[in-house]
Amino acid sequence: MSDALTITGLCKNFGALAVSSNISLSLKVGARTALIGPNGAGKTTLINMITGALDPSSGRISYFGRDITAVSQAERARNGLLRTFQVTRVFRPLTVADNIRLAVIQQQGIAMRFFLDVAREPGINARVEEALAMLDLEPLADRRIEELAYGERRLVEMALALAGRPRVLLLDEPAAGVPKSESSIIMRAIGRLPTDLAILFIEHDMDLVFRFAEEIVVLVAGEIMTVGTPAQISADERVKEIYFGRRQHANA
Repeated sequence: MSDALTITGLCKNFGALAVSSNISLSLKVGARTALIGPNGAGKTTLINMITGALDPSSGRISYFGRDITAVSQAERARNGLLRTFQVTRVFRPLTVADNIRLAVIQQQGIAMRFFLDVAREPGINARVEEALAMLDLEPLADRRIEELAYGERRLVEMALALAGRPRVLLLDEPAAGVPKSESSIIMRAIGRLPTDLAILFIEHDMDLVFRFAEEIVVLVAGEIMTVGTPAQISADERVKEIYFGRRQHANA
């Protein structure tokens, strides 16, 4: 079986500025891979290229053996290559269930003017219930987003992606902005995700990274510095100096 996602020689230039240089990595089915690095390393730029929000200057992206380098962002999403964002993107006045319902309708390419009719279809509601169940959100289904704690809102955004039945999920700082008192909510949620789902996540919370990542990719100045297991990365002196060292000095 081919890898779920393969990136080969990916580069991105903005004029004379190279923000991504010769990035190559792969995700197997069921992968749990963390992408870490200091601010400005190019992590979100890489995610944007993988999802099609940003065109690479050169290189190739393959999804289950298919070259998707020139495929649109919408088509990638319809085929199960989905992401979350650093900042929650939900409709605050709507309920949790209605936010997920909208995500399902959008992912299926159904015109929004038919929302009321389509929302009653059993297939749509089944997808909503499935996404709620994955993250234990059923008790919050009828609550408006604006009534939820921030950690709960992050879970809803994850549910929006899961409603699209992803095969590869890219999580852009799932714990960003979540108070430490609520971070366990995110940890439990990631731990419950389907085992056959390939996940690449950007995260600055090292507790979360070392708890869930099976492989860690360290990105520095737009290039991959090293790839390894959590044990290998935590013992790497270059990582301690470039990433962990900076973090410790910042907190000193």
